Amino acid sequence: MRVVFLTHNYPRHAGDVAGAFLHPLAVALVGQGHSVSVIAPSEHGQGGDQAMDGVRIKRVRYASPSRERYAYTGAMQSAVRSPGGLAALYGLWRAMRRGVRDVAGDPKETVVHAHWWIPAGLAAPPELPMVLTLHGTDGALLERSGLARSLARPVLRRSAVVTTVSTALARTASRTAGLELAAIRVQPMPVVTRGWDWSRGGGGCVVIARLTSQKRVHLVLEAIAALRAGGRDLACTIIGDGPERATLEHLARALQVAELVHFAGELPFPAVLGQLMRADVSALPARGEGFGLAAVEALMAGVPMVACTDGGGLLDAVPQDGAGRIVPPEAGAIAAALRELLDDPAARDSARRTGEAWRAGLAPEAVAARFAGWYAEAVHA
Repeated sequence: MRVVFLTHNYPRHAGDVAGAFLHPLAVALVGQGHSVSVIAPSEHGQGGDQAMDGVRIKRVRYASPSRERYAYTGAMQSAVRSPGGLAALYGLWRAMRRGVRDVAGDPKETVVHAHWWIPAGLAAPPELPMVLTLHGTDGALLERSGLARSLARPVLRRSAVVTTVSTALARTASRTAGLELAAIRVQPMPVVTRGWDWSRGGGGCVVIARLTSQKRVHLVLEAIAALRAGGRDLACTIIGDGPERATLEHLARALQVAELVHFAGELPFPAVLGQLMRADVSALPARGEGFGLAAVEALMAGVPMVACTDGGGLLDAVPQDGAGRIVPPEAGAIAAALRELLDDPAARDSARRTGEAWRAGLAPEAVAARFAGWYAEAVHA
């Protein structure tokens, strides 16, 4: 089967984090005998064709080099706030649709897999069968904007198969587009775990998050302070960067826990994995996550996990007991959950069992086989 990935975010080189979770799926599909092409935007005029691990990638030009700056950087939503940005998005829509038509074959043997309903779902040519995946940010847009809902409904309804990376996103798609919840497939993107070990512990708590208000990392700092007030010091490493970093560093000093908290900034994934190998526990108190890959990665390293009741996709990832705790978004509740997991000798064994299940379920070959079945369903619909 010929599969065309249509996306505004795909790795530009080996080790690139932009859309990195899409590449293992594409590679696994190639390994199972499918032909996979990727249509993705150019960046600053750097268009053209390339190949990575057997996957053909076509970077389409959509604006002048100075205007090709909205993909790969998380700036898609800001583009709608200026005439120049809107013009660039319109150019992106046209270029992505043209790119798909350039590489597509017989509609009876070709399926478009659009990642994110905007812009990819909007740009998918209507004459080709489409599988559409919601990843998170596009689902959040449906919750916030009536205009987004009016644009998205026809895209979701004409998709032969709609998938989401979490149950919470499936509910959003069902509620905002009028789809039957049972018809939406929930499938996170694959994770390559070959060569992973299990955490040895000894390094305290690890938080992996972009430092934005949505991630609510301040609750972890307040929980560390609450544990200290109760006579227990817990070291904490915060991996990630973002607009809230300076505020969080100031808060750590104000709470008098700065010597316990290390802001590591953004790290390449091997370094992130190294931190997980030393972690005793992890926490992610984010609200409304699309999936919560950081939580799954912690569990796949055998690290017990704390999340919050309004965590969205995190509720698919983190168990209520054993390997994890789901608590209200309050510092005291998070502190109590961290203490429970640290004092429970069975928590790490449970985390390892949960992690083994996630490793099997998110193996690229297993995820690719599921999507191949949905592609066939879309072609025959």
